[in-house]
Amino acid sequence: MSRSYDHGGNIFTIARTLGVTPDQIHDFSASINPLGMSPLVRRALSSSIDSLVHYPDTSHFELKQALAAFHNLSPAHFTIANGSTELIYNLPALLPGKKALIIAPSFSEYVRALEQHHWDVEYFIITPESNFLIDLGALEKALDVGVDVLCLCNPGNPNGTLYPQEVIEKIYQLCVSAGTFLILDEAFMDFCEEGSAKQMIVSCDNAVILRSMTKFFGIPGLRLGYAISNEPLAERLDLMGGPWSVNTLALAAGVAALQDVHQNKETLEYIQQERQMLLDGLAPFSRLKVHSSHTNYLLIEITEGMTSRQLKERLLPKRIIIRDCASFVGLTEQFFRVAVRTNEENRWLLECVGEMLK
Repeated sequence: MSRSYDHGGNIFTIARTLGVTPDQIHDFSASINPLGMSPLVRRALSSSIDSLVHYPDTSHFELKQALAAFHNLSPAHFTIANGSTELIYNLPALLPGKKALIIAPSFSEYVRALEQHHWDVEYFIITPESNFLIDLGALEKALDVGVDVLCLCNPGNPNGTLYPQEVIEKIYQLCVSAGTFLILDEAFMDFCEEGSAKQMIVSCDNAVILRSMTKFFGIPGLRLGYAISNEPLAERLDLMGGPWSVNTLALAAGVAALQDVHQNKETLEYIQQERQMLLDGLAPFSRLKVHSSHTNYLLIEITEGMTSRQLKERLLPKRIIIRDCASFVGLTEQFFRVAVRTNEENRWLLECVGEMLK
């Protein structure tokens, strides 16, 4: 029996259902860089083909060096993985304790990974009504009952909220006081790098940052991610994965992606421009409430008339996929998420959503 994944990006299944090719689908469900992979990445992949006759470099030396230069940190603070999801599934086996608290709504793989390792999982729910702000007093009380691990996405997934560094520092101090390990998921921090807590976390004994290289750099099919932590934890995490969990092509792509300063700058400018275009285009729809975002996606609430599932189904004949967010703990069947895509695709989305909301 195949496993069912409740994520965006199931473009192949939907394309088969519609009888079209994946490139004929407008996939707003997966929050991937609309500019695609860097030209430098394409060249690196091509030039690495002959290296496939060798096993991958298990030290990940070149990628760690590139990450160190990119983040202005020592290479010893990085652990490379087959996507940040590999780290999510390895951490519950590495960390002591059995009770976890997830600040929700959140990425669904945390609860799956924790429960797979027989952890007890509870949720600290932040609400749309509060603009997804975290009540630190309430969080302190929730941690004080005995929580071994706290999971927090910054920016929030799926809400796109960026919590300031001073808030993250306060949350970390609450974790220190409660004896709680902090897993800080910064999978979308590349879109607002100035908000990263990396400089703080590398000196912490009971915290780790998880980062993805699939979203911002547009290479989800290669599966590449990494952790940022203090050196002892990085060494322990390195021992958790299999010896060749990260393939040669992914390693080469990661190095090239970090080095393409032009594309990375263009991505930030393009996302900011197109996100604002979507915000402006959605604003006249009185039945939609759009939540502010620092990322390449928007969380939207349908205030009346239909559910997110109904809207998703009505958009499929238009070859548009959106992310129905009803499955996120803390959200209802009125919420959906859309990625920021190309200008042409974004305009097509606005036109089609307008038709559905007439």
